[in-house]
Amino acid sequence: MAKASKSAFFCKECGYESPKWLGQCPICKAWNSLVEEPVVKTKTVAKGLSGNAYKKPSRLSEIQLEEEDRFHTGFEELDRVLGGGVVRGSLVLVGGDPGIGKSTLLLQVCKNISNSKKKVLYISGEESLKQIKMRAKRIGDITENLSFLCETNLNIIKETVLSEKPDVVVIDSIQTMFNEEVASAPGSVSQVRESTNLLMQVGKENNIAIFIVGHVTKEGQVAGPRVLEHMVDTVLYFEGDRFASYRILRAVKNRFGSTNEIGVFEMQQAGLIEVKNPSEFMLSGRPDNATGAAVACLMEGSRPILVEVQALVVPTAFGLPRRTSTGTDVNRINLLMAVIEKRCALVMSRYDAYINIAGGLRINEPALDLSIIMSLISSMKNRAIDEKTVIFGEVGLSGEVRAVSMPEIRIREAMKLGFEVCILPKVSLEKISFKGNIKLIGVKNINEAVLLLS
Repeated sequence: MAKASKSAFFCKECGYESPKWLGQCPICKAWNSLVEEPVVKTKTVAKGLSGNAYKKPSRLSEIQLEEEDRFHTGFEELDRVLGGGVVRGSLVLVGGDPGIGKSTLLLQVCKNISNSKKKVLYISGEESLKQIKMRAKRIGDITENLSFLCETNLNIIKETVLSEKPDVVVIDSIQTMFNEEVASAPGSVSQVRESTNLLMQVGKENNIAIFIVGHVTKEGQVAGPRVLEHMVDTVLYFEGDRFASYRILRAVKNRFGSTNEIGVFEMQQAGLIEVKNPSEFMLSGRPDNATGAAVACLMEGSRPILVEVQALVVPTAFGLPRRTSTGTDVNRINLLMAVIEKRCALVMSRYDAYINIAGGLRINEPALDLSIIMSLISSMKNRAIDEKTVIFGEVGLSGEVRAVSMPEIRIREAMKLGFEVCILPKVSLEKISFKGNIKLIGVKNINEAVLLLS
């Protein structure tokens, strides 16, 4: 009789299990994603069901919701990304590059929540208690409601959580935790999956909100199996250049809110400070009367943000022109330059083009199209766009300027920062009913927009 295999191969992307190694996962079609892990031994369950095994299902009308089922973190930016605050019993995964500020953010969140007389437990598997205290000195005084524990054994952590019964638990990080019932090293596919499953059960059964810190790979994704992101309720990514002061918090999955919202933070000596007016922050340091610079108003969820689009167009020294983009898709730049060449009779194929979205944001909204085209032509013709002008609109392949969502909110945000002229799609102009201290110019196509540079 053949012996049962003590190991199996698991897909890091979808969790598929195979008794032998495969070059491609047959489920998610990912290449070289199967890794060998020991098989987790599970207890056998009796075939017969006792009378106590039945559990009565609940109707939706029988479920009671309370205002205390969601509480605030002390950061309006984080509350917006979470959908209005932390939901009790939820499992939140926070990922980001090393040194970006994940632990600092969660430590400040723990401090804010503990100040509201809620019990918080911060569990670290990477730092000692003295190291945590050294880091905590920067963010100010901490109340007695916040406790710390340095432990990596999940069985001990589970008993501690059930004994202390906190409102919020922070696990820093999931890759350092291990379950004794899983015979593999911490950080492996099996350990991460089973550890997250155990934490999920503890949080759901005891109505405890749990934050999990996850390491990221060089591709920028959370390390470990992809099934980890499917198990949690919310996945947050902390983005930004670690050498710059700003940080962007973005939700890529949220069962209790929108995934279009972002939170903007600034790293200072005392920790992370929320930026409540990111438009002013993104436009700081703008040059005066510079060619190739245009201001666009974009929507990140329900929030309007003004960003500066910078373009540099120079004659190419080679047969194949070079196109580089920072902050937006380079393929979109190539498409818009082809539209300019076809519809405006400008030979863009002889020029190198460099596009930069100042401020470090990554923008994919189509409303950025008209600003990119105006900045490209401004740099090519060496004619500056008025500093008090804001531009937004989607551009089609025929050169038409198409409508965008929520134009009134964009215009009001521009008025707050003192902009006097707004170039927008003519279709959107017809739907605007309010009057303000700003001149609105509607354009049907890019030719009409280009004439404004003359």
